[in-house]
Amino acid sequence: MDRLTDKRRKQAQRKRRVRKNISGTAARPRLTITKSNKNISVQAIDDVNGRTLATASTLQKEMAEVKKSMDGAKAVGKKIAELLGEAGVKSVVFDRNGYRYHGIVKAVADAARESGLEF
Repeated sequence: MDRLTDKRRKQAQRKRRVRKNISGTAARPRLTITKSNKNISVQAIDDVNGRTLATASTLQKEMAEVKKSMDGAKAVGKKIAELLGEAGVKSVVFDRNGYRYHGIVKAVADAARESGLEF
């Protein structure tokens, strides 16, 4: 089996295993992270109503100087915590989206916690 397809298969398995146990509500939305080769994106999702409450990404104009790096991850984590604080949300359910909890994923979660979000 090709190494890349094996890696994608394992990530999909982790994603299914995690998502079957968590769901977001308006009071406690699901905070999901997505990574590409160049950027990081985080969304707060209310699964009950099917709405995205807030989003932060390195693609936004105010974060043009940071990309997919530890600094970018910290900036995205702080931004999503700020947006959710304005919306009155203090607690979230963290969805790592099949990624392992280290590096950039951990940096986003830590920055959001430092900025006042509870996981």
